[in-house]
Amino acid sequence: MLQPALEVVAPFVRGRTGRTIIGICGPPAAGKSTLSSALSSALNVHEGLSSVAVPMDGFHLSNVELDRLGLTDRKGAPETFDAAGFVHLLRRLRAGEELVYAPAYSRTLHESIGGVIPVPADVRTIVVEGNYLLLDHGPWASVRGLVDLVLYLDAPDQVRQESLVRRQLAKGLDLPEAEDWVQRSDERNAAVIAGTRDRADLILTR
Repeated sequence: MLQPALEVVAPFVRGRTGRTIIGICGPPAAGKSTLSSALSSALNVHEGLSSVAVPMDGFHLSNVELDRLGLTDRKGAPETFDAAGFVHLLRRLRAGEELVYAPAYSRTLHESIGGVIPVPADVRTIVVEGNYLLLDHGPWASVRGLVDLVLYLDAPDQVRQESLVRRQLAKGLDLPEAEDWVQRSDERNAAVIAGTRDRADLILTR
């Protein structure tokens, strides 16, 4: 998926002045993180367009807060993120502040970690990836206007679901528990995300 994305993004960025924010949206386990990292690296190394990848997942609410809200079994749903905080970060990135630190999500700790992705003011291209870049309600509705170009990355359901089950197994769940989580939570979120697909500028399919 890198080459088709690069063929669209590189000319788009070159045709603009100042900073450009590129979004990569799609359902769970479509490959957004992999593509965003690869695209950012390619823009840096091969295109001479300085770039940093920033994940929406850094705005997961903490597990303690999810427990307080009674949302532990829905982790990954729109309401389990600090959407307003994510929008605030995008506004700071759009404004080109001297140095902005973005958070990331640790799949080892299963928690967000603040201040781990530095974004200096001279970075020309920000590649933002996440599930809910195209939602049109609540704080999420502000995201689309802050992102210049959004690519929607899709993948066959079976491929995604197998990857999601492996992800849950790695967390320590047994197979029935992992499959239940994927169908009850991840695929419920995937349906919400699929409903935003037509708001993207370009659709890529693995």
